[in-house]
Amino acid sequence: MSLVVMVTVPPAGAAELARGLVEHRLAGCVNIVPGLQTVYRWGNEVAEEPETLLIIKTNGERYPELERYIKEHHPYEVPEIVALPVDRSSPEFSQWLNASLSVSS
Repeated sequence: MSLVVMVTVPPAGAAELARGLVEHRLAGCVNIVPGLQTVYRWGNEVAEEPETLLIIKTNGERYPELERYIKEHHPYEVPEIVALPVDRSSPEFSQWLNASLSVSS
């Protein structure tokens, strides 16, 4: 099953994390969406920070390793990692994604 995973990161580390995910074949591709302003609660405080959104394409087989990689390389104590199943995609995209994630390629 294909997944779209959303992760927010500080702007300075977005490209490095995205590149690492693709180089390790944990993601077929990562869209880097700059310019977010995130408001969140941390402990008893409300905070507001600039962030960048990573939209990561992967599959269920690679997800556990992808999550582990993000946790090891992400600067936040509790990174946002939200995975959504892809109900439908073109057969060509699905084939490309699975080939991109294959460690035997």
